[in-house]
Amino acid sequence: MRQPDRRKVLGAMALALAGAPVRGDASLLQGSVPWVPEHTSPPPALEPRGWTYFTAEEADAVEALVDRLIPPDPETPGGKDAGCAVYIDRQLAGPYGRDEGLYNSGPFNEGSKEQGPQSSLKRAQLYRQGLAALDKHCREANDGRPFAELNDEQKDAVIGDLENGKIDLGVKGGSFFKQLLKDTQQGFFADPIYGGNRDMVAWKMIGFPGAHYDYRDWIDRHNERIPLPPVGIANHPDWKG
Repeated sequence: MRQPDRRKVLGAMALALAGAPVRGDASLLQGSVPWVPEHTSPPPALEPRGWTYFTAEEADAVEALVDRLIPPDPETPGGKDAGCAVYIDRQLAGPYGRDEGLYNSGPFNEGSKEQGPQSSLKRAQLYRQGLAALDKHCREANDGRPFAELNDEQKDAVIGDLENGKIDLGVKGGSFFKQLLKDTQQGFFADPIYGGNRDMVAWKMIGFPGAHYDYRDWIDRHNERIPLPPVGIANHPDWKG
């Protein structure tokens, strides 16, 4: 499998995030400022050690997977050191992993690509079953070695087969790969409070200033680089409750 161009993959994700609509709320600008963000439902504090959802074996596999999807280079850490696996672990342990807020009842018929996933499996279940099947496949094909113990060339070949649906995981390898890739990208660019983007490495790479109070002074200043250091929700001096 030819290794994907890291900058192209991450750049495409950054453009997609930059194009997302931003909601404005005039009420937030009334009264005393700065306001306290997420006052009624703050993000849970990140527990920096251990795994919340993954077993140790699953965590090893996911760290190895994200480090091939976003391999390290001389300028930026890879997916593992950026905390992408930690981000995915924390998300799967919460409402995201349980698919809360989504319609979860049948019928579960095969749909078109535009209709999205049509599986009875919730995201956390998809990972658990997919990782178990991936481990079984790798051990059978590589003298008992799990994915995390393969060399980089072998890992890339497995990932390529996953992407192309050539590995039968019992949960459709292509679906598992798409979910993994999306979650890895989100973990790389998310606010560090959620476990990924450790030390704001992704924001520093693309020049994103992060969670500053506001950007009203920059609304009409197009194509200018904002000379502000990146800050996250948890370490902004004006956003302490």
